[in-house]
Amino acid sequence: MLKPISQGDRGAAVEDVQKRLLMLGFDLGPTGIDGVFLGATLTAVRRFQREHELSEDGVVGDETWSALVDATFRLGDRLLYLRIPYFHGADVSVLQGALNVLGFACGPPDGIFGAYTERAVGEFQSNVGLPRDGIAGPETVRAIEQLHHVWQGKDPGAPAALPVAAARAAEALGRARLVLVWEGQGARAIAERVANLALAAEPTAQVEVLETAERVSAAAGSLTVRLCTGPEVSPAEGMPVVSVHAGAGAEGRFVAAFGALGERREVCVSLPDGAHSDERSAQSVAVRILDGLCAVLSARSGSVVR
Repeated sequence: MLKPISQGDRGAAVEDVQKRLLMLGFDLGPTGIDGVFLGATLTAVRRFQREHELSEDGVVGDETWSALVDATFRLGDRLLYLRIPYFHGADVSVLQGALNVLGFACGPPDGIFGAYTERAVGEFQSNVGLPRDGIAGPETVRAIEQLHHVWQGKDPGAPAALPVAAARAAEALGRARLVLVWEGQGARAIAERVANLALAAEPTAQVEVLETAERVSAAAGSLTVRLCTGPEVSPAEGMPVVSVHAGAGAEGRFVAAFGALGERREVCVSLPDGAHSDERSAQSVAVRILDGLCAVLSARSGSVVR
């Protein structure tokens, strides 16, 4: 949003505000969406601000606009997955409420797609036979909506108890330093997503993203992963290559690769063609890589990966 919208303003920006207010059920009077910020529109904005505990000044600034956008997201409007900044909005709240009622606990629906929500999405996907990637995309949303008769109208906060924290949010990520070395722009995009995902799951995670040409220091407790695609795969002699395929879990592959190294902690990851071609594919591959690294950390500490 470039500049605040206030009383007396006219144009497309005002129409956008009016459309969102109408979607939320606010009365805009007989003129409806007319692109003029007066009368009923001003009253509706102030009422919206009051209901959302915002400054009731009747001006649509950044804070009010952000709240309006969040409130008008509908489940299925966009892909939802774990990242920083976290996705937030009415669509996330609906997703959380549905999952809770269906028995996949993600805590009170706060509208923020955090690690508990991602875990609940993954458990639901496994339960209905979908690939478990923690991404609420079209297939997952469709499966949830097919069960609307079960969850709609029920208490969205139950069950609020969280039996087990998400594996990626556990202390495993806080115990080691991850170094992601990329070769090629496609690999860079995946490396950055892995780092973003790790920090979203565990804010204390130590993750570094480097280009191949940069010096990589083998710090104590660190795991180094070299990400490359197709013909660019050229690991050093004796370095294991982990192939990450869409739809297949990678935990066992990573544990086996690092387990074969002894004290050495560096492997090469071969990315599938088109891994970064779209948002869904890139996030799915990043999830598999981070799951694999967490499995290695958990195996070395003797804990169980859930």
